[in-house]
Amino acid sequence: MPKVAVPLGYFKFFPDMTAELEAAYPGAKFNEPGPLLQGDDLIDFLKGYEVAVIGLNRFTDEVCKALPELKIVSLCSAGVDHIDPAILNKYGIKMWWAPGINKISVSELAVCYMVFIIRRVHFFANVLKAGKWTGPTGFGADLRGHTVGIHGVGHIGKEVVKLLQPYGVHILACDREDFSDFYDQFDNVEKVDADELWARSDVLTIHLSRNSSTIDMYTGAVLDKMKPGAILINAARGNLVDEDALAERLKSGHIAGAAFDVFAVEPANGNKLIDLPNFFASPHIGATTTESWQAMLRSGIHGIEHAYDPVPGDYPFD
Repeated sequence: MPKVAVPLGYFKFFPDMTAELEAAYPGAKFNEPGPLLQGDDLIDFLKGYEVAVIGLNRFTDEVCKALPELKIVSLCSAGVDHIDPAILNKYGIKMWWAPGINKISVSELAVCYMVFIIRRVHFFANVLKAGKWTGPTGFGADLRGHTVGIHGVGHIGKEVVKLLQPYGVHILACDREDFSDFYDQFDNVEKVDADELWARSDVLTIHLSRNSSTIDMYTGAVLDKMKPGAILINAARGNLVDEDALAERLKSGHIAGAAFDVFAVEPANGNKLIDLPNFFASPHIGATTTESWQAMLRSGIHGIEHAYDPVPGDYPFD
């Protein structure tokens, strides 16, 4: 029976998940909710343990070298960009990660933000908070009848397509993979390349993983290719959009509005975007639902017995 340690404090919020892991692996060690354990603190917590069930903890060369007993890292996180497969392979550490386990919560949030921004709900809410009622001049718009672009049509992007069906929108789907069989199930989905996506989308939602091909993809030059007056949603990952360039285009009105759940630096308190009147932000809550976290924690437990050797260059590390 492997010795299991859980630096992820979220298990404490789900006693049933804690009991499930303890029943399968008696003596498992659980961290308390609090600051994310990294570096020396992570090493101290995992010393002598063979399995780590983790969230966003980073397993650097220094960390792995200091943990010779460690054989498995099982991820409960929605993303995997904090793991370097080459380092794990160097130290003979297997891993587990399951894509798409938070697809419902993130896709629902993205569609929520589309309606929220196009209706200017945040703008009018601030008017009410200021003690006014009649509101500013200008109106919001219906989502119905507009063109919604989805950049990244994997697990989450596909759910966005499904959720948008009752809204009466035309959907532009852009992905490096060919999901034509999926698109053909719907009358309102059109496969496009990136340039057409940017040029035609009234609302554009990003659902890309963060890797070498997507980091800094949305530069100022790309934002300039977007349809004037478009709305940009990012509930995927930080570092995909040049935030300074976006701020300039929100101020000029080239981008009419944006809603982000993720940022290049988190926590994002003090980020200049947050104070802009046509920008709405949330503190990385895409997977913060009871259902998503139960699924992610259960996946982490499952991974203890189903870990594999990560392959650099293969998805999701490409």
